[in-house]
Amino acid sequence: MRAIWTGAIGFGLVNIPIKIYSATENAALDLDMLDRNDLSNIKFKRVNEQTGKEVKWDNIVKGYFIKDHYVVLEDADFEDASPEKTKLINLHAFVKLMDVDSIYFETPYYLEPQKGGEKAYQLLLKALEKTKMAGLGSFVMRNVEHLALIKPYQNALVLNKIRYQQEIRALDELKLPTAIKIQKAEMDMATQLIEQHSTSFDISSYKNEYMDELLKIIKQKDKGKRPTIRKMKIEHTKADDLLAKLKASLG
Repeated sequence: MRAIWTGAIGFGLVNIPIKIYSATENAALDLDMLDRNDLSNIKFKRVNEQTGKEVKWDNIVKGYFIKDHYVVLEDADFEDASPEKTKLINLHAFVKLMDVDSIYFETPYYLEPQKGGEKAYQLLLKALEKTKMAGLGSFVMRNVEHLALIKPYQNALVLNKIRYQQEIRALDELKLPTAIKIQKAEMDMATQLIEQHSTSFDISSYKNEYMDELLKIIKQKDKGKRPTIRKMKIEHTKADDLLAKLKASLG
């Protein structure tokens, strides 16, 4: 793995030097876009809007449009906006994980201590485990400020980027049911069905089966075979059939 951020965790007056690594990887098949006519690869180029000519990476800068012109930003400008947050994840609060709704969670990263920070790293890890808390802070990565939770995971610290409140859309535009009357028998059977199938969460028992099936189709087509297309029609349960469907589900 290659580190994507290097800095420190601020834990009170203690600074723990760390490196950040991506904790996830893309499990999707690597599919290329092709021209149907001759199966040539489709390539994307960064071109100048005025001249239509391709622009080299070295000549590409970022700018912010104000009224009728752009203000160009250099790398130093991004760092100067908040130099401490580009190098330090300051844990300014500690919260219970159960108090953070899952809608706020975004991307997980592994944290690795740098040389000299092993003991402080282990101290924070064990303290979070003992208190069952997570550290809340913020930092800048790739010129964007992120809120972050740092929590224990197995024998490591994991950083989860979390979304800001203003990034969560309101529910106002959704047409949600409100005044629908639920019969007691329907509720009893629904809760019974949930309890009947309740189990402890074990992520290892789940796998991305769609990609496996897609790969089988690819291999069949490569051998000149025509795969069988399985069509499925979903039957929507009507309100007056709900009780009967619940009863049938319970067996």
